[in-house]
Amino acid sequence: MLFPSIILDEERTLVMPCEVKNRFLLLYGSQRGQAKSIAEEIHDQAERLGFVADIYCLSQNERYNLEKETAPVVFIVSTTGDGEPPDAALSFVKGIKKKTLASDHFEHMHYALLALGDTNYPNFCNCGKTIDRRLQELGAKHFYATGHADDGVGLEIVVDPWIEGLWEAVRKASEMFASGQEKPDRAKTDLNKNLGNPDEPNADKSGGNLNVQLLTLCDPVPELSNAEPKGEQAGAVYTFLTRSFPPLSESTLNIPTLPPPFIEVRLVDTSPQENNAPFSKEAVFHVPVSRAVRLTREDAVKTALSLELDISEHQIDYQPGDSFDVHCPNSGAEVDELLQRLGLAHQKACSVQLQLRADTKKKVAQIPSYIPEGCSLQYLFTWCLEIRSVPKKAFLRSLVDCTSHPAEKRRLQELCSKQGSAEYNCFVRDPGLCLLDLLRAFTSCMPPLSLLIEHLPKLQPRSYSAASSSLYHPGKLHFVFNIVEFPVCAERPIPRRGVCTGWLADMVSPVLQMPARVPGPEPKAGLVTPPKVFVSLRTSSAFHLPADFNVPIIMVGPGTGVAPFIGFLQYREKQRQENKEAAFGETWLFFGCRHKDREFLFREQLEHFVANGTLTHLKVCFSRDASDEEEPRPKYVQHNLHLHAQQVGNILLKQNGYFYVCGDAKNMAKDLNEALIEIVGKELQVEKLEAMKIVAGLREEKRYLQDIWS
Repeated sequence: MLFPSIILDEERTLVMPCEVKNRFLLLYGSQRGQAKSIAEEIHDQAERLGFVADIYCLSQNERYNLEKETAPVVFIVSTTGDGEPPDAALSFVKGIKKKTLASDHFEHMHYALLALGDTNYPNFCNCGKTIDRRLQELGAKHFYATGHADDGVGLEIVVDPWIEGLWEAVRKASEMFASGQEKPDRAKTDLNKNLGNPDEPNADKSGGNLNVQLLTLCDPVPELSNAEPKGEQAGAVYTFLTRSFPPLSESTLNIPTLPPPFIEVRLVDTSPQENNAPFSKEAVFHVPVSRAVRLTREDAVKTALSLELDISEHQIDYQPGDSFDVHCPNSGAEVDELLQRLGLAHQKACSVQLQLRADTKKKVAQIPSYIPEGCSLQYLFTWCLEIRSVPKKAFLRSLVDCTSHPAEKRRLQELCSKQGSAEYNCFVRDPGLCLLDLLRAFTSCMPPLSLLIEHLPKLQPRSYSAASSSLYHPGKLHFVFNIVEFPVCAERPIPRRGVCTGWLADMVSPVLQMPARVPGPEPKAGLVTPPKVFVSLRTSSAFHLPADFNVPIIMVGPGTGVAPFIGFLQYREKQRQENKEAAFGETWLFFGCRHKDREFLFREQLEHFVANGTLTHLKVCFSRDASDEEEPRPKYVQHNLHLHAQQVGNILLKQNGYFYVCGDAKNMAKDLNEALIEIVGKELQVEKLEAMKIVAGLREEKRYLQDIWS
């Protein structure tokens, strides 16, 4: 332990025997709340451990001044999109990138940085790495090792030990600054050198968390560990989740400190102030679905739908390559079940009144801005809270105190403990369990409404690429999606659909059309009012066609990843019609799917673009179709790319062409990136490391662009 004299009070919370007033500046840049949540947790721990942390969002530059800051600075930053800074950090990153800044601009600054990312995406933790690198170039110095946390395997694997070591590092840094020394002792403060950096072979990922309670008063109770809780749904279907087995059941546990409550809720039986629209500070448009078409055959593994939105009555100016958000509600059936389970079904029409608790110990507490004042309880769970989110360990810790059955209580303690991290990942995180799953399994758990509002994150809109050009379809916006299915598994016995794709599919089913080659029922007649969706535009900073017509482009989009390239080709066809004398560069499209006859999306349109010369080369592959040729055909898009390595290399390395990728980040984008590195290495006859640098250079030049998702 870094503070061996830390003890536990009667409420089992951490208590410092003496107060140490060490101040540091805590800055965060968050897109969807992860970095902010971690920064607030550090702030809360600082208060309990005798530190003073001034916490601000990076966008609040009027509240802090790094040019004059003498205290240690701690950055918590996430990465979004294709390695881009979150919106809240854009201005800060742009500011420190100014070439006019002197190399000693931040010479006075000593900082620590925790970067959040996802290794399913190629530019892992790119925002954090960019800030880290640039601060070093401007003279700033580390007082503690940089951490790189991976959401692909669980942020807490790096976050917890990083926070554990932070306190000693801040204390030593503060003491040295106060005594007038120029810099802290790196040998003593870099306690977890290269922590969480997958690029470093000696990275320490052992885990740990200072913010724990040693449950010496909660020794294992073998006779209760495997007892069945009461209730018809308990234990029967969530066996692995609810059962406790040795050695974990016989272990003394380290569990997170109970997060301080900070919200007070009143349900008032008055007319709530709301409508059936999502609450958003963005420009959100309510637009009708003018056409819905199924693109795949009935026997396809995935069901792909194409929706056409009528935006003619709104000022939505989009370009091919842009994306837009669909603001969707939670499942009505799940909301009803959750309200019933919480004993609140009879109050669903009541107005929700929120205020901060007068006795809260959470210093940065605030009412969530995404909950409109006076909304109904049903609206709160339908439009405001992400009830499908995977509960974090801090949430599970809070649920422990709301659970009455001893066996269930013990099991929740295990799942949120340091010793139970593997079981938490296996039975909660990996199968994507949500609050409703936990309440189905742990039937004696009855959390108050305030606790759910404190822990459930904001219901986020879902982003989709535009699959059309406004020049080609004036007043229309098209997009394509697969209906996401989560089948039953051993850890989660309840099947479900994606929140947004399931909602969209149900909504458009009465007007869904089948393409000519797919037999099926005609849409129902007599519908006067078409279904409507709430959308807002997300303009892309770079994922657009080059301004120069003559620049060649390569597009790679298997499955629904072909969507933005349909917009590209529609736009390019109109450009060719309007600029008949202009020279246009080659256009290549690599497309792939499982079966040619079941899932070849936009086949007719693509063949049309080839026929009129808009698309120069269409290269397709079908991974599950048997080959009737002697030579094996390419199975995946990266294999097809290798077959045309010389042309690909020539376009990218000699003609300054553009390379676009859209689709799955977890597998396809990684494989494609590796294929491109191999192609560059082969064409230039260089080693892999040099090829990687060249591919990285294409990214820097914005000629290797990705629109990917996990």
